[in-house]
Amino acid sequence: MNDMLPGMPKRLFTATPTKLLNFADCKRKYRYTYLESPRPPKGPPWAHNTVGAVVHEVLADFFGRWPAARRTPDEVVAKMRSSWRSEGFRDERQSLDWRERSTEMVLGYLRDSDPYYEPRGVERTVGFTTERASLRGRIDRIDERLARDGSGGTELAIVDYKTGRRPLTSTDARSSLAMALYVLGARRVLHRPCTRVELHHLPTNTVAAADHDEESLGRHLKRAESMADDAAAAEARWAEGLTPAEADEVFPPEPSALCGWCDFAKICPQGRREAPTREPWAGLDEPSPVPLDEAG
Repeated sequence: MNDMLPGMPKRLFTATPTKLLNFADCKRKYRYTYLESPRPPKGPPWAHNTVGAVVHEVLADFFGRWPAARRTPDEVVAKMRSSWRSEGFRDERQSLDWRERSTEMVLGYLRDSDPYYEPRGVERTVGFTTERASLRGRIDRIDERLARDGSGGTELAIVDYKTGRRPLTSTDARSSLAMALYVLGARRVLHRPCTRVELHHLPTNTVAAADHDEESLGRHLKRAESMADDAAAAEARWAEGLTPAEADEVFPPEPSALCGWCDFAKICPQGRREAPTREPWAGLDEPSPVPLDEAG
């Protein structure tokens, strides 16, 4: 049922890049995450997500909240230890090992950083609207740097921290829907030129960078709007009230290798058939986990 008054503008579909990509990956997972109430129970937390969350928290404090005098290795170590959580790890020994590994990873990343450098934004929420959608997201860090065109002005660079075990490339940076939408959002909110996106991979202390142009940004925006249109149509069907069979038709499972990492794998028969459910610590770079009682 259309509840808009005649002549009123169309209601925009509000989404983040994560929400759009969840819809593209698996519509059943989207339904469980955003629409079901109460939401179905999720599986246990993932250890690699714990690592990522703590590292992001410490870097946000370092660049966004601490004065220059506090940006020291000792402060970083203390913050890593006070912020550490044990969710998802096999046992206490593995948790403590990863606390130390993660601390060394952050210290290595920050080793050559200027303690007096102030980014333009840290954990900054940006957004913009099109004729069809309202898109928003939170950026790990926005740097403002001297423009590379020799004009003497400045330009923005979008920085995203990554802690996964897979090394990244410029193709990863250029193909990221989220990073492209962050460029458009930063332009809109901060009114500065922006084309550069950078994935800072902490495990290898490398930067995968790419520069967008208007054509590449336009392709990403078109893709995002198409996703938003499809998600909005599916949500409209949901709002009408669906039988279980109709819900499975509108929000079907889309089995893939990603199913082993899904928070809802235990309640999805198709996902369990497609890929075995993984242990909560399976995302860590550990070829041969050692039980606590055999670690010596």
